[in-house]
Amino acid sequence: MINQTKVMPLAMLLPGQKARIVSLAAGRGLQAHLYGMGLGIGSEIEVIYRGAPGPSLIATKETRLAIGQGMAYKIMVSLDGN
Repeated sequence: MINQTKVMPLAMLLPGQKARIVSLAAGRGLQAHLYGMGLGIGSEIEVIYRGAPGPSLIATKETRLAIGQGMAYKIMVSLDGN
């Protein structure tokens, strides 16, 4: 069986979907900011509320974060195994 991993921007996920961060398409400053919020590569996240066009609410571990759409399009996630 071939393992097909679907990678997409965080902004494309729907409420209730869970994913793992696989890459950050951002500069060093934004990457540092995201890591500071607990959103590093390998982090598991769940979309609580999808804001379109406004911010989305996500959960990682026991933390809830509001992420703007611009930032959400720079966070690439994988749905494999979900």
